[in-house]
Amino acid sequence: MKAHLPAIALALLLASGVRAGEYVPPAGDRWATRTPAEQGLDAAKLKAAIDFAIAHETRLPPALAGVVDPRDQRITIPLHFAAEPFSDPLGPLTVHAPANGIVIRHGFIVAEWGRTHAVDMTHSITKTFLSSVAGVAFDRHLIRNVHDRVIDYVQPTPDFMRPHNRPITWDQMLRQTSGWIGTMWGKPWWADRPGAHAWDQLAAGPPPVGKQWKYSDVRVNALALALTWLWRRPLPDVLREYVMDPIGASHSWHWEGYRNSWVTIDGRRIQVVPGGGHWGGGMFISTRDLARLGLLALNNGRWGDRQILSAHWVAMARTPTGPNPGYGYMNWFLNTARKRAPAAREDSVLFLGNGANVVFVDYRHDLVAVARWIDADQIAAWIGYLEAAIVD
Repeated sequence: MKAHLPAIALALLLASGVRAGEYVPPAGDRWATRTPAEQGLDAAKLKAAIDFAIAHETRLPPALAGVVDPRDQRITIPLHFAAEPFSDPLGPLTVHAPANGIVIRHGFIVAEWGRTHAVDMTHSITKTFLSSVAGVAFDRHLIRNVHDRVIDYVQPTPDFMRPHNRPITWDQMLRQTSGWIGTMWGKPWWADRPGAHAWDQLAAGPPPVGKQWKYSDVRVNALALALTWLWRRPLPDVLREYVMDPIGASHSWHWEGYRNSWVTIDGRRIQVVPGGGHWGGGMFISTRDLARLGLLALNNGRWGDRQILSAHWVAMARTPTGPNPGYGYMNWFLNTARKRAPAAREDSVLFLGNGANVVFVDYRHDLVAVARWIDADQIAAWIGYLEAAIVD
């Protein structure tokens, strides 16, 4: 039985003003362009938004950078978490391209800057792809109800079998309210973003299941493991077959696991991919392919005449989480009360990754914008510039 869709989700869906444009970008690079004026944008103001993004490219001093290009100190992975126990990386890292981005209106490219074909780490936007894999599982009835217990679907590993973890549902894992405890690939739950003192979480004990929101890559990786057991195949293969190929994404993206994130399922050795780049790895992808993900969200899971993710799933992903109304499903950041992007409507959403990587979806204006390597503190201001460029 399908999960009940809350009234607020239906309201968001119906009030979003979505106009599924007639134009659908074909696979490859034959993506049609239009001038800003042709698509109802002020060219000068749009250029100001682009100039702002470029001027506010993320830069960190070498002491706060991971692997850097010695010529310009561009980061690959900010080691904000260097004080964490077990902070050593497990997955691959790369030096990223300079600031770049793209703006899409009514499906057409109206602006593009920098190296938008460059394949870069996307950090926590990986979580959005992970939630898409869960969405496909839901739509294909591999997950019968998001409020079912995860343990009833997956291999009963010792951590999933803990009494504390047994009640945890798919919905709670997707919303980061699960309170799951255990160790994933050598990273214990209490050591991920522990606060001012590394042992605080351990001393406080397990959080209540379903009651607290916490951004935790350990718990995200537990979800990735559960989904791998559910699909019984590598998640990148699932994503490619059911999402990325159908929306015409390039073949340049790759979803990287950790050196130790392997399991054996049905006699086959499978690498479990993480939900972010916190310890390296995760999704490596171009800006153009991220824009396709944004268009899929803009059109409520539809791509041309094909429903890739059900509108029901997208509506659930856009439903606020109780302890954190600004968060929906995995990495669907909501603009509830217009707190994250005051210049945009409340029904807008963002996919966010460290760096910062941003996919902004404006349902009211049928617009998607991607910015790579922009200062995270400037995202709301950048969106303000974008919104100011919209004429009609």
